[in-house]
Parts: sequence; C-alpha cells; structure tokens
Amino acid sequence: MTEHSGGPRDGHGPEQEPVTIVDNRKIDPVTGEVREAAASEDAAAPGPQAPEPDPVEEVSAQAGADQVAAELAERTADLQRLTAEYANYRRRVERDRKAAVDAAKASVASELLGVLDDLDRARAHGDLESGPLKSVADKLAEALSKQGLEQFGAEGEPFDPTLHEAVQHEGDGHDPVIGVVMRKGYRFGDRVLRHALVGVTDGVADVVTGLPNAGADGDEN
Repeated sequence: MTEHSGGPRDGHGPEQEPVTIVDNRKIDPVTGEVREAAASEDAAAPGPQAPEPDPVEEVSAQAGADQVAAELAERTADLQRLTAEYANYRRRVERDRKAAVDAAKASVASELLGVLDDLDRARAHGDLESGPLKSVADKLAEALSKQGLEQFGAEGEPFDPTLHEAVQHEGDGHDPVIGVVMRKGYRFGDRVLRHALVGVTDGVADVVTGLPNAGADGDEN
C-alpha cells in the first residue's frame, strides 16, 4: 500500500486533502512474485464446501445399479444357454455325420459280400493257398476289416437266433451250439448285414447229460 499526501506548495490557496492509493494486486508488478499478504489471504480463505448427499439421488443410483446387475445376469444366462445349445448342435451334427458315413460303408460292404462268399469257396477248394488271387483276397479282407466289417458264425459257438439262422437241428437239448456253418454272417458295428446259415446241434453239457448213467455215483463198495 502506498500513501501520498501533500499540502499547499506556496502556502497560498485552499488546503488539499491527502490522497490515498491502495494496491490490491496479488502479483508484484516488478518481481512477478505472489505477495505474502495475498498468499496469506488465499490460505486463510475457506474453500468451497462439499454439498451434502441427496437421499433421493442415492436411492435412484442404487436402483440404477440393481437394474444393471439384473440385465447383466440375464445376458449371462442367455449366453450360457446359447453356448449349451451350440454344443448340443455340434454333437448332433457329428453324430449324424458319423451315422451317414457308417451307413455308406455298410452299403458298400453289403455289395461285396457275394465276392467274399466266392473267395471263401475258393479257399475251401484250395485255390487260395498261393498265387496272385490269394494276395488279392487277403488285401480285400484286410481292407474291409479296417473299415469295421466283422464276420461271425463258427463251429462250436453258442447259437444266437439274433445272429444265426438255423436250417437244420440235430438233437433236442436246451444248450444248442453251431455244428456246421453253411454261410458266414457279417455285421458292421452293431448293424447285422447278413445272418449266418448254420446247422445246430446239442452242446457238450447236453451230450454229457444224455449219456447212460450220467451223474450216477460210479464208485461201488
């Protein structure tokens, strides 16, 4: 603050009142620094007070958060449902694809059963013991086996009406077995392509049971 006062210079004329000049600038125009008084006033001045929370706004914010959480849970459930449906769709497509492939393989194998029968007859007559035909027959049987073709029906196996077709039956026992194979049967996986033609006879247990004095005590004292 700068004060300047003055009176009459020559002692004549009316007396002038003193002139006071107040400098409220906080920055010193000469040095460019903050004046100590201004800095103290700024430090002492109270800052703006934070407004008190509005209960209505708090309730509204909580309701908005609950709505967002509910929507998030709903979207998560939708995503999980879609994921499960897609997984089921992939399994169904893979199952249908495998079934179609197996059906195609079984159809091709069924067309070749006649060829396998001819090769079996040639083998029974000794025509496949050596020579190029034996090599062809072995490779064909191996290729079909790798694709899943299986043959069944051999002498001594238990008779199964779901796999074997009996064209003759010797004996009257309750434990029938295959006595002779007239035509082999083939299946592809769980699918029976052709039943085996067999002759059925009594099993060993029935034969033993039917023997004279079977089961009697052979020791005589």
